[in-house]
Amino acid sequence: GILECKKLKKMDITGASDPYVKIKLLDSKGKRIGKKKKTTVKMANLNPYYNESFVFVVEENTLNKVNLEVTVLDYDMLGGSDPIGKVVLGKNRKKLEKKHWVEMIENPRRPIIHWHVLKDPEPGDDDDDDDKKKKDGKKDGKKDSKDSKKDAIKDTTEEKSDQIKVK
Repeated sequence: GILECKKLKKMDITGASDPYVKIKLLDSKGKRIGKKKKTTVKMANLNPYYNESFVFVVEENTLNKVNLEVTVLDYDMLGGSDPIGKVVLGKNRKKLEKKHWVEMIENPRRPIIHWHVLKDPEPGDDDDDDDKKKKDGKKDGKKDSKDSKKDAIKDTTEEKSDQIKVK
């Protein structure tokens, strides 16, 4: 689930962001498995609280091969949403991204909560589905709330910007 973000980057000229979080399950080659999930959009909020849960059905024998990509985006009504940052959890990751995944696998049905510092988005991390819907004149009113530049983790005592709390 996605709990909250804090100290997100200001993405709009208003000095705020309209964040939402996009979650994708990826196979070992980085290809999406199933449908991606999104939180609601929190308008003009650099410290959004979500407390939203999402379910991905994964066969037990593939748990060590998949990754969970969590991207925070700034929702824009015109054009595509702009990525703020992302974090990828999985067994093949390093440090907290791996530790969090392993703890979740070892403790099924128990929420394991960690702060993660968001990393800079990569080209193509913008919300392509929102682009298609906007061209069709549709709005889904959702946003991805991710942080960029850093991997914000609650385990550290220093306060970093662009953080997301994942459970």
